[in-house]
Amino acid sequence: MSKTKLVFECSVCGEQHSKWQGKCAGCGEWNTLIENVAQNSPKGRFSALASTSNVVKLAQVEAEDIKRKSTGVSELDRVLGGGLAIGSVILLGGDPGIGKSTLLLQTLDQLSNDSRVLYVTGEESIQQVALRASRLGVYGNDNLQLMAEIGLNHIIHAIEREKPNIVVIDSIQTMFTDILQSAPGSVAQVRECASILTRIAKNQHICIIMVGHVTKDGSIAGPRVLEHIVDAVLYFEGEQHSNFRMIRSVKNRFGAVNELGIFAMTDKGLREVSNPSALFLSSHRKDTPGSAILITQEGTRPLLVEVQALVDQSHIMPPKRLAVGMDSYRLSMLIAIMQRHSHLQLFDQDIFLNIVGGVKISEPAADLAVTIAIISSFKNKPIMEKVAMFGEIGLSGEIRTVQKGQERIKEAAKLGFTRIIVPKANLPKEKIASAQVIGVNNLNEVLDVCF
Repeated sequence: MSKTKLVFECSVCGEQHSKWQGKCAGCGEWNTLIENVAQNSPKGRFSALASTSNVVKLAQVEAEDIKRKSTGVSELDRVLGGGLAIGSVILLGGDPGIGKSTLLLQTLDQLSNDSRVLYVTGEESIQQVALRASRLGVYGNDNLQLMAEIGLNHIIHAIEREKPNIVVIDSIQTMFTDILQSAPGSVAQVRECASILTRIAKNQHICIIMVGHVTKDGSIAGPRVLEHIVDAVLYFEGEQHSNFRMIRSVKNRFGAVNELGIFAMTDKGLREVSNPSALFLSSHRKDTPGSAILITQEGTRPLLVEVQALVDQSHIMPPKRLAVGMDSYRLSMLIAIMQRHSHLQLFDQDIFLNIVGGVKISEPAADLAVTIAIISSFKNKPIMEKVAMFGEIGLSGEIRTVQKGQERIKEAAKLGFTRIIVPKANLPKEKIASAQVIGVNNLNEVLDVCF
């Protein structure tokens, strides 16, 4: 009897090692090696997927426009870059219970009007899916088909038999192929199943949407190569106690990254939010110290959100620094800039920052609104009414230019803001009749305008 050979496989990148070690040599992550049984690749393993390709010159290739199909959900179309690209593979990740299956079921109901769609569930029974569909008011038609299966071979046969235009795999971590002996959800199974489904999508020109589980740190579970294989990676986000749901693209070969779509969760499923800026500002209270309006840019959409700050005397050292919806390291840097250039003594103050609505801001254009909100709370002075702002703050206190400034200014003016504070380099060439656009060079100039 032959001795079983063991290997140690990284759960992040899939790199294999002959012995256990604390750090993966492939991706550099710590404590990610899992013991598995080494598997021999059977002969002809990829023969069914292989295709004969000829070498051609780039000048001989005729570039064609990307063929897209609208999902019937405008917010999802925005995130995808205008709709589903034919032959694309999309990975949708999100926390458990956030609404991934609800969104897909509602989308498939729209797509089934003129396309054949197949919903493959590996986590629920067909009866459970039908119960959710009934609650959402999705009754379907002959083009909307369901299948409860985790065996990839059976799914491939169903695709060949039914010939759908769109296939949803819910979820990729539950699928397995007979080629490998490891359990469903393992690094090898996830990588293998995703590779086979991607090749099917490209060869048969169908769109495949794969649902992915996320880990406790928010990243999609499985090997990192999974995100490299697919054409688009979407994250479904939302606070547990909020009705807002946001879908964000972090990778998209057919559209803009960082695009944001916003939904509201109701008892009848997800509903699109056509004017998110007005919704986020609906609870904004005037004459409140520590509140500033930020004009941010999420993909191609300008968005106005409220930035709230609370500064209070600390009774312990070191003081607390907490940011919700923003990078805490960025907050610490801005506090140091304020202490140096605005002569504010914040070394003994607790500072708490919150981006209202559960939106996560990563762009440096939020620096100006964050700084003004902190100063407003520290001095206990409210900012003037109908003032919105954006701008990046440098380490020497200068206000630096940001991208897509004209779109931000127009969005704020459309929502009724009469004073818009921007970096001087972002001043529009033509005056805006309904708003006064004020260009600033440094932080001290902003304080004179706001207070």
